[in-house]
Amino acid sequence: MNHQSDSEIVLAMADRLTSVVKIGTWSFDKGYWHPDNRALLETVVPDVIMPKKGKCNQAELDREHQKVFKKFRNRHSAVESNIHSLETRGVSCCPDRSEKNFNRYVALAICAYNLCCIGRKLQADYKRKELLLKKTA
Repeated sequence: MNHQSDSEIVLAMADRLTSVVKIGTWSFDKGYWHPDNRALLETVVPDVIMPKKGKCNQAELDREHQKVFKKFRNRHSAVESNIHSLETRGVSCCPDRSEKNFNRYVALAICAYNLCCIGRKLQADYKRKELLLKKTA
């Protein structure tokens, strides 16, 4: 996504992914909103969660206050949480000045995030085994 805005990549991303995977719900943040993007995605994906930039008219306000929209919009916060987690592991600040080095920073941040997730899972499994051993003793 070099020198592109979020709203410019939606159509290409949709073409690439919908040909491979059946998508039931797709959630975006306001940066991806464009009337053409939403209209095209609604023909392919049953539930498109794409909040409008700026002030909503009454029809858009009604759409964004539907139960399904709110449900999946609230789930989108988990995605934003994962993005924040990557930022805390080095993606937010890249001191090197090239695209190659930025890509390296992103890859290392993803590896660090995955290692933390694996570590949390291993610790939870270890604690669960310890509790089982204490109960049987």
